[in-house]
Amino acid sequence: MDLTQILINLVGGALGGAGAGKAVPQFDMGTILNAIAGAVGGGVLGQLITALAPSILAAAQQGNLSVGGIVSNVIAGGAGGAILQLIIGMIKNSMAK
Repeated sequence: MDLTQILINLVGGALGGAGAGKAVPQFDMGTILNAIAGAVGGGVLGQLITALAPSILAAAQQGNLSVGGIVSNVIAGGAGGAILQLIIGMIKNSMAK
């Protein structure tokens, strides 16, 4: 596992979490918490996608991660970040009531 790939997943997740928080205001926890939740979600989903997509893993291990591989990592990280941020936001709102 390449550190660059993990960083791409974390950054993509943080951006996805921040974007999801702003897109769905009732689950917004603030920019920093949205980004943290997103980074965790992006890291987790990014690792799962890499494990399930052998071509991305092979390219990363050979050190020639292509633009397509980077884009897929950003998308996977962003999606994971958005999903986890929304789940945490829903839980936080339900506990506050």
